[in-house]
Parts: sequence; structure tokens; C-alpha cells
Amino acid sequence: MKYGYTIVYVDSVEATLDFYCKAFGFTVRMLHEEDGFAYGELETGATVLAFASHTLGEMNLDGNYHQASLEDKPFGFELAFVTEDVQAAHDRAVECGAVSLKLPMEKPWGQTVSYVRAIDGSIIEFCTPMSQG
Repeated sequence: MKYGYTIVYVDSVEATLDFYCKAFGFTVRMLHEEDGFAYGELETGATVLAFASHTLGEMNLDGNYHQASLEDKPFGFELAFVTEDVQAAHDRAVECGAVSLKLPMEKPWGQTVSYVRAIDGSIIEFCTPMSQG
């Protein structure tokens, strides 16, 4: 078994890809749109981060699906991006449309973290690398 990729279902795949490119400097690996369905991937490193339209989520799960929304409480998962400058990443994401949840703070184990909600409602954590203790 190998972890392949994460797919986040969103209102607009194109707008979400644009947000992640502007906020984090990623580039689009691919975007496919056809008959109201959309799917796109970012160049993010070893693991692919992908986005798909809510209509595709509805189809894939036969209607047993709940859409994320900034108006609702976030789902119990997050996307974590490792960076040496958590404050700068946090500020840039907010400038690009994210909603700040928690400003940078140091955890008891020495890692600095902050949290935002992306334009699609997902929680994003920015964190410094874990020390090799």
C-alpha cells in the first residue's frame, strides 16, 4: 500500500487552484473540466494535492456527501504545509482570501504552527519542520 493523493471537493476547482498557486506558490499539474465535472492537481512534492468539483463528489458517493462551506464548522481534517516562516505563510494566505483561525504559536514540543481556512472551507495548518529529537 502507498498513499497516493488527497482530493478536496470544492465549489470551483479553477478558483481553488488559483488560490493555492497565489497563496503558496504551487503550480497547476493538470486541470480537466467536462460536463459540469472538474478535477485538478497541484505540483506539491511527493504527494499530490488534488481538487474535484462538488458535482463529482455527489456522483462518486451516490449523494451520500456533505459539502464543506465557510459558513459551517470545518471538517475534522487539515492540510499541513511545512515552512520555515509560519507567520509569512499565514499572512500570505489571508491576503489571498483565507480566513485566519489561529495566529502562529509555539507548541510544547517546539514546533511553530498556525491555522487558516482556505476559500473552500478546508483547514490549513502551517508548521515548522519537526525536530529530529
